[in-house]
Amino acid sequence: MSGRIENGLDARTFILGGNATVTLASERTGARFTYAVKAPTKPTENGGLVIDHSNDAPRFVKVLTGSDNEADYQFLGTIFPDGRFVHGRKSRIGLGAPSAKAFAWSWQHLNVGRVPEGLQVWHEGRCGRCGRKLTVPSSIASGFGPECINHV
Repeated sequence: MSGRIENGLDARTFILGGNATVTLASERTGARFTYAVKAPTKPTENGGLVIDHSNDAPRFVKVLTGSDNEADYQFLGTIFPDGRFVHGRKSRIGLGAPSAKAFAWSWQHLNVGRVPEGLQVWHEGRCGRCGRKLTVPSSIASGFGPECINHV
């Protein structure tokens, strides 16, 4: 169950949630690209790993490049804590690729809390913070589960 995010600030918050999968679609061209935007992990005291949800952690952007929508993602770039998106030097996706241009252009607008005319922002029905499936209508609308919404 996916949901459209129509408010720019809500879209920005969702994308920076730490474990977001977002599809950006152009109403004009019909082009759409799906991105995974993840925070880095950090070690826990017991030796495990946990997502670093802190505001000073970068977010790593990957773009879906194949048919397996769980595993076929390629690194695209990084969103830094100051909001800048920088295309990754090690990215196999070129700066001129449509998916790279689409994310950079969209992020310029979403980062300042504005959804530009003709852009649709969709989440795929999982919490943007923890990744769990969303089932509550208000959670589907916001993109965050009932627990995680209190931490964004």
